[in-house]
Amino acid sequence: MTMQTFVVLTLGMAYGWRLGAATVMLYLVEGAAGLPVFAGTPEKGIGLAYMLGGTGGYLVGFVLAAAVCGYLAERGWDRRVVTTALAMLVGNALIYIPGLLWLGSLFGWDKPIVEWGLTPFILGDVVKLAPAVAILPLVWKTLRRH
Repeated sequence: MTMQTFVVLTLGMAYGWRLGAATVMLYLVEGAAGLPVFAGTPEKGIGLAYMLGGTGGYLVGFVLAAAVCGYLAERGWDRRVVTTALAMLVGNALIYIPGLLWLGSLFGWDKPIVEWGLTPFILGDVVKLAPAVAILPLVWKTLRRH
């Protein structure tokens, strides 16, 4: 389990849609250039070779998720626990959808794509998002007091 989705979604909500998406895109550029910024590098490859592997769709989803979570945060969704949780769920879906589509395209739809690319990660994502859902509204509440 890595903290990638936690960071991507929290960055989006903290930075807003433009800066959040730009930050994640810079991360992808660093990885494409061969820097060992991705989970499992260099063992699983580096640069574009890694990005075109099984995780490629999820990396695209990172940008989408950061942008959408940032957009929702700019509209106040990061102020309450319920709306923060909903924004994070939307963000997670935006990571998984292109990830699963990429896996299916890469390995074939006759394979257990959902079992490979979604099911093993759901519990970990819930555990990772719980602190973000608690922290973001708390930060706003603290800032309002000061």
